[in-house]
Amino acid sequence: MSEFRSDAAPPEEPALTPARTMAVEDALNLLAHGSLSIEGRLVDASNATLYCGVELDGVEAACVYKPVSGERPLWDFPDGTLAEREVAAYELSAASEWLVVPPTLYRDGPAGPGMVQLWIDIDDEVDLIGLLRTRRSEQLREIAVFDAVINNADRKGGHLLPTASGHIYGIDHGVSFNREPKLRTILWQWAGDQLTDVAVDQLQRLREKMAGDLGERLSELLTTREVRQTTRRINALIESGRHPEPSPDWPAIPWPPM
Repeated sequence: MSEFRSDAAPPEEPALTPARTMAVEDALNLLAHGSLSIEGRLVDASNATLYCGVELDGVEAACVYKPVSGERPLWDFPDGTLAEREVAAYELSAASEWLVVPPTLYRDGPAGPGMVQLWIDIDDEVDLIGLLRTRRSEQLREIAVFDAVINNADRKGGHLLPTASGHIYGIDHGVSFNREPKLRTILWQWAGDQLTDVAVDQLQRLREKMAGDLGERLSELLTTREVRQTTRRINALIESGRHPEPSPDWPAIPWPPM
């Protein structure tokens, strides 16, 4: 019989797979074809959000896996559609060249089909509160336009990831693309301001892509009406030439804001 020793060191927890910086094409290939292993769960998330390692041919990286089976029903979104909305946000982000959303795709996993997204490490030295209060960040301003296009109902501060490279990513887009107006965001600094020339050019290119391959891809992830409304939001932004303003008909800021 083994002897119990009170001074014995507790067993070490297995190390988590670390984040990895990768080219987009390499990341998508790894996420699509690598083997997924669940290593933890983000307990603060409202839906099942799992920290995973993904490995393919000796290359590994950390990723987030959100299985459809772990989604909580919502009164204003069809059941079992949040993962596909996350992927739709990535597809539009990539097509727009805003590059807001980390590489993301839909695939099967240990808990069934769901969304898989490359894990992004944040720069802990960045003052996120200070960053959110500024009007000088062109990246945040681009994200504000992106959110208006996808009708993001939940742009919290904690959904913005400033990185050591200086790039700012946005995550958690499951409650987007609703056919009814639902924009809720903490990025209202530019409300009513004229859009930049760069933003207008990006929106015009995005409109062209919505009439082609992008629209077809989104039709695989969203309803026909939701795709149509996305095009209408793009057109409305181009026609107004201005950032949208908060509506008096629904809460303009998500809760909690961070």
